[in-house]
Amino acid sequence: MANRLLIVDGHAYAYRAFHAIHDLRGPEGRPTNAIYGFVKMLEKMRAALKPDGLLVVWDGGLSAERMAALPEYKAQRPEMPADLRPQFDEIESYLVAAGITSYCGDGVEADDHIANMARRAADASWDVVIASSDKDFMQLVSARIGLLNPNDKTGIIWTQAEVRAKAGVEPEQVADWLALMGDAVDNIPGVPGVGPKTAAELLKQFGSVTALFGRLAEVKSAKLRAALESSTAAVQRNLKLVRLPDGPCAFVPAELAVKPADREQLRDLFRRWGFKGMIEALDWQMSGQQAELI
Repeated sequence: MANRLLIVDGHAYAYRAFHAIHDLRGPEGRPTNAIYGFVKMLEKMRAALKPDGLLVVWDGGLSAERMAALPEYKAQRPEMPADLRPQFDEIESYLVAAGITSYCGDGVEADDHIANMARRAADASWDVVIASSDKDFMQLVSARIGLLNPNDKTGIIWTQAEVRAKAGVEPEQVADWLALMGDAVDNIPGVPGVGPKTAAELLKQFGSVTALFGRLAEVKSAKLRAALESSTAAVQRNLKLVRLPDGPCAFVPAELAVKPADREQLRDLFRRWGFKGMIEALDWQMSGQQAELI
């Protein structure tokens, strides 16, 4: 069996934890809901997937290339909640104590680094699971790369079949699909009147955006044809925005292997945050290990 790498979209899971758990605070009154939820979700994924390598990737800012192409890119997103911001450093402290590698590159969007690390690991014959609800990652799905979507309560790892069921297109067509319909989450406008179903139908007929715009006369609906003609430049721009470009990235398995946890440091963190159940679980694990040694 191949080795498995789990790559976690850090910001996505921190936000998810923050909004899923309300008003959880530590002994000093500081918010801990995102920390608690993140740790529990990560523990659950590790137990289910048993990865040989693990990487948490954080957003390091917006891509300069995407901002140049569309200044309004992601501009509609609200400010980070005040109670969430200080919890990121605490989550990072947990990752260090737990022996888990993380990455944040200045000006590097998490999606781009995740994509490149996944490709390099797959090239090295590793199986990869990307944990994220971001639909952009569907374009990466292959025989080696799967998705763990937290919005899917089945907990299955998405393959090409799940991508086809969700989007109506093949993984290699997902970027074209997004370019046609746009992405409200990232503030990318699509072709007027073109939603997921219409975009999928066009790609089933023509195969790609390039073929579609080369054969616009074959589009039966005059209204749709006119909308596509007026959006030619926008769709080409959108492709540059939604594609996850293949760039340089070093895949070093030893750097991604989970290191032995610093249990004393973890206990100190859990005590500071008031996570009594996690302290008990940690003590139980240590007592079990000591019993084995005896």
